[in-house]
Amino acid sequence: MTESQRRVDEAYRVARERYVEVSVDTEAALQRLVGVPISLHCWQGDDVRGFENWRETLAGSGLAVTGSHPGRAGNVTELRHDIEQALSLIPGRIE
Repeated sequence: MTESQRRVDEAYRVARERYVEVSVDTEAALQRLVGVPISLHCWQGDDVRGFENWRETLAGSGLAVTGSHPGRAGNVTELRHDIEQALSLIPGRIE
């Protein structure tokens, strides 16, 4: 077990003890979450800005955000890295 995993396990142990004090069974909660699908939508990656026609304006109406948040992916390679990072942190299987 790595040092990082030991820290995560210890933090979970402490959290589990605190939740027991307010009658929350964390193991039961985690078992319920196993069946909950999680979706990663395209706009969460590039904020609608895109990488191919980034100088063009958006056509139509609907959700349009700026894509100017600090640390956003600046190219497809960075976006793929961001997605890989997110998937590595989300437990469960990928379908």
